[in-house]
Amino acid sequence: MTMIHAFNNGLLLVVTAITILVLALLVIVMVRFNARRNPVPSKTSHNTLIEVVWTVAPILILVGIAIPSFSLLIAQHDPARAIPNYNPEDTLTIKATGMAAWYWTYDYPDNGDIQFESFMLTEDQITDPATQPRLLAVDNNLVVPTGTVVRMLVTAEPLGVIHSFTVPSLGFKIDAIPGRLNETWFLVEREGMYYGQCSELCGRNHAFMPIALQAVSPEKYAAWAELAATDLEAAYELLDDPAGPATEDEAAGGV
Repeated sequence: MTMIHAFNNGLLLVVTAITILVLALLVIVMVRFNARRNPVPSKTSHNTLIEVVWTVAPILILVGIAIPSFSLLIAQHDPARAIPNYNPEDTLTIKATGMAAWYWTYDYPDNGDIQFESFMLTEDQITDPATQPRLLAVDNNLVVPTGTVVRMLVTAEPLGVIHSFTVPSLGFKIDAIPGRLNETWFLVEREGMYYGQCSELCGRNHAFMPIALQAVSPEKYAAWAELAATDLEAAYELLDDPAGPATEDEAAGGV
């Protein structure tokens, strides 16, 4: 997402410069070549230099835009293009499956047998509107550690429909297609909640299968993953504890 913002800001500067240039040329034409100042208009039919310039200049501008654009497209599928000293061995793999009944399931193959479903909270299930936004809060969040590249494998159940797994603030969007495994990646730098929704018109409850991604510290994630393998509910309660997981000294009764 950082690269997307940088590309957008750079493109805005280019568009602004072009707009100012065209506006300046229009003003010059209106002032210098109006009927009052030029009662006898020029009969020039063409100008080779101008024609070459207005053909070549836009081509160069488009090539200049295309180079960072292609680099960004490649980086969306290759973390090494965006992250210095990227080590594939430190990547966490998570699989998301879009279900036909309009919810997501998540698998953590790197953490044993962690697998769970994620349903949107209905209005009567929301207990704290400040931390459980309507149409976005879910019963089981997708939990990831900060500072770690997450490799997302995205698909849909074989007899289901096409979904789209999207979290705008993290800069990724990828289709979940039955019988096909698509791949993308992201890295979260700050702890917190990040929300997305299925952005494919997938059916009757299309608007009711949100994605709630909770980023926690690597230490909290390790504690959550260890507990989630046997007791998912207790694992989420651990994340809700502001004190976080106990250190080895605290667990032994130390200070």
